[in-house]
Amino acid sequence: MHHSDSAVTTPTAPEIPGIDERRAGYDAFLARDLPADVRADVSVLGTRPALELVPAVVEDEQARLLYLHGGAFVMGSPAGYGGFTAQFARRAAIRTISLDYRLAPEHPFPAAVEDGLAAYRELLDRGTPSNRIVLVGDSAGGNLVLATLLAARREGLPMPAAAALLSPVTDVAMTGESMRSKNGVDPIFTPEFLAEPFAAYLAGGDPRSELASPLFADLRGLPELLIQVGSYELLLDDATRLAARAAAADVPVTLEVFAQAPHVFQINYESSAAADAAVDRVARFIRRVLGQAGTG
Repeated sequence: MHHSDSAVTTPTAPEIPGIDERRAGYDAFLARDLPADVRADVSVLGTRPALELVPAVVEDEQARLLYLHGGAFVMGSPAGYGGFTAQFARRAAIRTISLDYRLAPEHPFPAAVEDGLAAYRELLDRGTPSNRIVLVGDSAGGNLVLATLLAARREGLPMPAAAALLSPVTDVAMTGESMRSKNGVDPIFTPEFLAEPFAAYLAGGDPRSELASPLFADLRGLPELLIQVGSYELLLDDATRLAARAAAADVPVTLEVFAQAPHVFQINYESSAAADAAVDRVARFIRRVLGQAGTG
């Protein structure tokens, strides 16, 4: 084998040892019971499998919540996230579609962004009014929500009513001060732990390109944003800097920092009053931007 040849080949995503086991473990760790008043239907959106979560009470038959799950771009599934995602569906009384976007390292950037854009486009093509659509995503899913909005803007598509981001990854270059200041405080992540899946997702791509790290994008024209983050997170500055840049770009933005909370703490809605309240706040935000009084 000539080493000189390898220098000119297209970079491929690094392998992640034991990725299948890690994916299974992540889904098991996240698993929450599906509430009795939410039905889960398997469907397809924008050529990708999806899980449709239909609450017993639907406020507006036209409205849709498009959910993009977390998992550091390499793990996570609509099924694993089903019980959690169903909480937003039932509390906001909205039909919810959780997208099974393609994962790295098999499908690196921008595959997941393309899937998000295709799903959003199909919702519009089906006749869903853009102002009846809300996007929600956690962690890497928050990154993909923002990238989907930026890609949709680039394509000239109308913006949705709003987006909610839970502990979003906005900077895969990992330049936030909290990557250092919260290292050892964050109970879940170390910078080394995050660097591996981020590298697998980028597969040699530019970590500062706007669809990979929406923090560095021009955010003008994006819809209203709700951002939730915990103060114990390495990703704290991914949220706070995004809020500042959105504000500077005249995007209506609400930043909620939950003291001493870890990454995507909302998943503990059954055992933590703060997590339960945070999920309620997202549901109230969805109802408000859709112009629904609701009961929450």
